[in-house]
Amino acid sequence: MVELENENPTSAHWSHEHYESLFRTTAPESKYFVLVADDPSESKDVTGSAPAAPIVAYLAAQCVDREWELHYVVVAKKSRRRGVATLLLNELVEHARSQNANAIFLEVRESNHGARALYRKMGFEEMDVRKSYYSDTAEDAIHCRLRLY
Repeated sequence: MVELENENPTSAHWSHEHYESLFRTTAPESKYFVLVADDPSESKDVTGSAPAAPIVAYLAAQCVDREWELHYVVVAKKSRRRGVATLLLNELVEHARSQNANAIFLEVRESNHGARALYRKMGFEEMDVRKSYYSDTAEDAIHCRLRLY
């Protein structure tokens, strides 16, 4: 997951420890949801002992009370525009609804027009701007919400 994120210059570039924490048990009121997509056609497994197919995308979100926060969706460059992010987002929405969540929130870089278009297509509404939200570039973030009920 870290390698995939490092391919994307606009990612948050979390530490290896941060990714490990996604898979640890946390406080009962805080839940993580992580989805990983791989591409079996890229597997070099001929004998059955080779590593699994490479990860081409992942999504990570966290629930607190009845609200979800989408932390990130990362898709490998070669897998973009194939519906992978839409598939992952649909899975998150379905999961959040099954947990009786009220909404999903996210922040997206103002310059990330592709992601913003995808979020709008998924029904997210752009609520406000968070000035200089990203510390690496001082770029603004667009704060978005998807109402579930």
